Amino acid sequence: MKRLLAFAALVSATITVMSQSAIAQDTDGTFVDAVNDFMAPISEFVSGVIFFELSVISDMLPPIPFIVLWLLGGGIFFSFYMGFPNIRGFRQSIKIVKGTYDDPTDPGEVTHFQALTAAVSGTVGLGNIAGVAIAISIGGPGATFWMILAGLFGMTSKFVECTLGVKYREIDENGEVSGGPMYYLTKGLAARGLPNLGKVLAVVAAIFIIGGAYGAGAMFQVNQSSIQFTNELAALTGGENSLLFGRPWIFGVIFATAVGLVIIGGIRQITHVTEFLVPIMAVTYITASLVVIFGHIGDIPWAFGQIFSGAFTGDGVAGGIIGVLIQGLRRATFSNEAGLGSASIAHSAAKTREPVSEGLVALLEPFIDTVVICTITALVIILTGSVDPSASGTLAGIALTSKAFATVIYWFPYILTVAVVMFAFSTSITWFYYGQRSFLWLFGHNKSADLAFKVSYLMVLIVGSAMSLAPVMDMADALLLAIGFPNILGLFLLRKEVKAMMIDYFARIKSGEIKPYVAGE
Repeated sequence: MKRLLAFAALVSATITVMSQSAIAQDTDGTFVDAVNDFMAPISEFVSGVIFFELSVISDMLPPIPFIVLWLLGGGIFFSFYMGFPNIRGFRQSIKIVKGTYDDPTDPGEVTHFQALTAAVSGTVGLGNIAGVAIAISIGGPGATFWMILAGLFGMTSKFVECTLGVKYREIDENGEVSGGPMYYLTKGLAARGLPNLGKVLAVVAAIFIIGGAYGAGAMFQVNQSSIQFTNELAALTGGENSLLFGRPWIFGVIFATAVGLVIIGGIRQITHVTEFLVPIMAVTYITASLVVIFGHIGDIPWAFGQIFSGAFTGDGVAGGIIGVLIQGLRRATFSNEAGLGSASIAHSAAKTREPVSEGLVALLEPFIDTVVICTITALVIILTGSVDPSASGTLAGIALTSKAFATVIYWFPYILTVAVVMFAFSTSITWFYYGQRSFLWLFGHNKSADLAFKVSYLMVLIVGSAMSLAPVMDMADALLLAIGFPNILGLFLLRKEVKAMMIDYFARIKSGEIKPYVAGE
C-alpha cells in the first residue's frame, strides 16, 4: 500500500510538472529567462562566497579557490596523521568488499559491496566524462597528474568520514539505518564536550546536502543527460521532425518515472539497482575507453610523458604551472567528493559491527572515481588530440569526449550516450537517498516529510530536464562543495577517535581476533 501511494504521488507530480515544462518550452524561453534573471544574482553571491580565491586576500597568493585547498588539505593532513591507511589498508579493503567478513547477522541494511556501489554511483557521473575533458583542455595534460594525486589523498578523507558514519549511525526498530555528517557531528562533538558546535555544524551540513541533492544530484544530471540523449535520438528519428526534437522534458518524465520506481523501495532497492548498474556502466565506459586508448597504443608512453612533464612545467597553459594545478585539483575535488561526508550516508547502512572496516571500503571510491576513471578519460582525450582550449561547460566536455570516441569507431558516441544516461541515473538515485536522510533528520522521520521530499525531488528532475538553469546549477555545485566546511572541521576535531579505532582494528586483524566469516561457526 505504501508503495502504491508513493507511486500515485509520483504520477501526480509527473503530470503536473510535465504540463509546466511543456508550457516553459512553448513560450520562447520567457519563463526560463525569468528564472535565470531571478537566480543569477543569488547564484553569483553564493558562488562568490564559497569559491572565493586566495588571491582576493593577497596578490602574492595563487588564484586557487579556498574550498579546494580546504578539502585537499584535509586529505593530506589525515593521510599523514593516520599513517596512510589509503595505502596500508588497500589490500584489506579489497578483502572486505569481496565479502570475506560479511556476516548476515551484523546490524545494517546492505552488504559492504552494495554500500560501495551506492556511494560510487553518487560520485561517478558526468564530471568524469565532461569535467575531465574541460580540465585537460584548459589545464593541459599535466592536470591529470594533480587529479590523481588529489584522488589518492582524498581516499583517507573518505576513510575518516565513513568510519565515523558507521560508529554514530542510528538504527530504528524496523532496522532502517540513518547516518552521515548530521549524526557524527552532533553525537561525536557532544561526546567531546562541544554539543552546541556539533548541532550548528550538523544543521549547516544537512541544508547543504539537501541543496546538493536537488541541484548536483537531480537537476544537473538530468539536464545534461537529457540534452545528450535527446540530440542523439532525434538525429536518428527524423531530425527536426522528430517528436523528441526540442522536447527534452519527454526524457525528463521517463527519467523521473524510472527514478521514482527505484526510490520507493528505499536504500535496499537503491543498492540492488546500483550493485547491478555500477559494474555494467563501469565496464561499458572503461571497455570503450580502452578500445580508444589501445587504438593509439604506440602513443601511450608519449601521453604519460605529457602528463608528467606538463604537471611541473605548465607550458602553453594560461597561468603556467599554477593554472595546471588549479584545473587538476578542482576536477578531482569536484569529482570524488572526498571530505564532504555525503558518502558516509550510504556507507552507514552497511552490515557491520566494525566502523573501521566500512571506512576501508569507502577509501576505494576516490581510487575508482579519480585514479581510474578520470585518468582513463584523460588518456582518451590526450591520445586522440581532442583538446580545445576554448571549450567550457559540461556539454562542451561531452562533445569533446564524444569526438574522441568517434576517432576510433564512428558509432562509439552512441555507447557514450548510454554511459552518460547510466551515470546520471545512478547519481540521481544515490543523491536522492543523501538528500532524503538529511531532510528527514531536519524535519523528522515521518511519512509526510518523506513523501514531500520524494515528490519534490521528482519534480525537480522533470523541471531540470526542460530548462537551462545555469545559475541554479552553479549555486547547487557551490552548496555541494560547501558541505566540506563543516565536515572537515568536524573530522579534524574527531581525528584522535578515528585513529584509535583504526589502530585497534588492525591490531585485532593481526592477532586473528577478527576472522573471515564462515557460515555455521
